[in-house]
Amino acid sequence: MRVVIQRVNEASVTIEGKVSSAIEKGVLILLGIEEADTDEDIQWLCRKIGGLRIFNDENGVMNLSLKDIDGEALVVSQFTLHASTKKGNRPSYIKAAKPDIAIPLYKAFVEQLKQELGKEICTGTFGADMKVALLNDGPVTIIIDSKNRE
Repeated sequence: MRVVIQRVNEASVTIEGKVSSAIEKGVLILLGIEEADTDEDIQWLCRKIGGLRIFNDENGVMNLSLKDIDGEALVVSQFTLHASTKKGNRPSYIKAAKPDIAIPLYKAFVEQLKQELGKEICTGTFGADMKVALLNDGPVTIIIDSKNRE
């Protein structure tokens, strides 16, 4: 499981011209799921995201977590995070999980993050053509792959 976490002042998802989800201060999480992902990957990533100290304290030092600031989260599925670009110029998405595997893992990730943060999680719509807008704060962008946790 791979995530791109962006610290934002605001972020939103628009589908067919209508805003379907929006947050203010918090994180936009782009989530890529592969066939080998498990509940263990979900648990580890959600704990990591909840405790990641990427928000400024009163001294301007990144010392506070999403939980500390009571920030919001917007999770958007993005199979292209598992693109392989080793050959040619057309990315291969062979490692990305197919919907029958990815959708239940996506839903489980959102539910686990909800438990971790103790609040509702905003989401995109799996498989939809989404327009994602954000005001990146910093900018701060972190990439985490659950397969590289050791």
